[in-house]
Amino acid sequence: MRGYDEITSFLGEWGPYQKVVFFALSLSVFPNGFCGISMVFVVEVLEHRCLIPGNLNLSEAWLNRTIPLELERGKLQYSKCRRYRLDVIVNLSETFPEPDSFNMSEVEQEPCLDGWEYSKDQYISTIVSEWDLVCNNNWKGPFSTSTFFMGVLVGSFVSGQLSDRFGRKIILFGTMAIQTVFSMLQAFSPNWVIFCLLNVLVGLGAISNYVAAFVLGSEVLGKSIRVTYCILGLAMSCTSGYMYLPLVAYFIRSWWMLLLTLSFSGLLYIPLWRFIPESPRWLLIKGRVQEAEAILRHIAKKNGITPPEVLLSDLELEDIKAKSKQPNAIIHLFKTGNIRTVTIINFVVWMVLALGYLGLSLSTPNLHGDDYLNCFLFAVIEIPANITAWLFLKRFSRRFSLSAILFPGGVVLFLLQLIPSNLSVLATVLVMIGKFATACAFSMVYVYSAELYPTAVRNMGVGTSSTVSRLGNIITPYIFYLAVYQEFLPFILIGSLMVLSAILVLFLPETANVPLPETIDQMQKIKG
Repeated sequence: MRGYDEITSFLGEWGPYQKVVFFALSLSVFPNGFCGISMVFVVEVLEHRCLIPGNLNLSEAWLNRTIPLELERGKLQYSKCRRYRLDVIVNLSETFPEPDSFNMSEVEQEPCLDGWEYSKDQYISTIVSEWDLVCNNNWKGPFSTSTFFMGVLVGSFVSGQLSDRFGRKIILFGTMAIQTVFSMLQAFSPNWVIFCLLNVLVGLGAISNYVAAFVLGSEVLGKSIRVTYCILGLAMSCTSGYMYLPLVAYFIRSWWMLLLTLSFSGLLYIPLWRFIPESPRWLLIKGRVQEAEAILRHIAKKNGITPPEVLLSDLELEDIKAKSKQPNAIIHLFKTGNIRTVTIINFVVWMVLALGYLGLSLSTPNLHGDDYLNCFLFAVIEIPANITAWLFLKRFSRRFSLSAILFPGGVVLFLLQLIPSNLSVLATVLVMIGKFATACAFSMVYVYSAELYPTAVRNMGVGTSSTVSRLGNIITPYIFYLAVYQEFLPFILIGSLMVLSAILVLFLPETANVPLPETIDQMQKIKG
């Protein structure tokens, strides 16, 4: 009995129509490259100190002494959250013309009762300065970023089910619309709560759009193009969006204007509707045979091919439908000891990669040098990372390739703590190497995970792994919040987890040049 790929082989693998679909679908995920990472500039904590009202009639010397000095990371700096009691300062200024003649340690301190003043050397505004997300409210900054990935978590869970029920194309464009519309609305958020709620919806649309594009392209394009499509198509398009972000942010220093400008790019994809078809494979599974055949004949016409008079026999159609009804509940990912171990290792690796990739992307403000240049370099490094992943998957074994990328990437991050403070450029280079490793590994793990699982639960296995990885995304902003206590602690933690993942990957079976398993019993056995 012929399978779908054999039935549609007459269309060719890389005809004019497939090229149009390849580039149109790749272009559709361009905004995914900057959607979540834009929080680097939107949630940046500006230099701040307590606001001192201008009606106190204090001399400049006394104004300079209203903020106490505190020891932070071995340096004396003005307090960000405390000031001396202003009523006491006013009384002292009347008695002592010069503040140097008085011991300020005897003056009682108070919180910033009149708000804060923020440095505008680099940014006009961020949501931190907009809604005073500092001091007792400093947890709201990382939480603002986490809300995006809460939406991503929900989107990862439901996008596959929605796509299976309503179709790939309608979910692709529907979620693109959600991402675009709510990104625009987010720029006009009246308060922090509304901003976070809209951020959840933006995250939901962003990941659902990507998953729908991944599935649709995998089903429309030939099997020999799928790895190239996943890495050099979708991943490269996201990288281009990532590179676009710092270029726009450099010229737009206001958080709401930045979000609004970025969201306009979503409007450019409306014309793509006419170039992207519905998945014929999905239409056949749903019994919409005439629509599927019409699309296949249209593809043949665009490729200059004469299709056979009868595309599918009744027996072949029934076989395709029967395969689509194989059990795919989450419980089947834990049915046997072998698939259970594969699933657990997969979950750990995906979560660590999500934490490392996003964490290093969000670490831009923690690095020395220009934030915009560092962000751009973090994006550019993904181009050779994607190419490396593609070459490795074409030429070498899956598990050793993935492990060989993760291990050195983790080690260099762990060694960051040993770099002297006067060699900040070297520290940035090591972080770039770590980012290269996570980006490369992330491109590999999609393909490797799809090959590990049998047909019966393949989509469920990859989709669930992606969902679990979003838990890593949610906690990532708080991982880098640890830098408040120890500068290199986040890098040490991520580096250690990457080394652990590199070791765990070695226990997985090899899938390169091995026929894909159809059932759970046909899966290769775990090592050790």
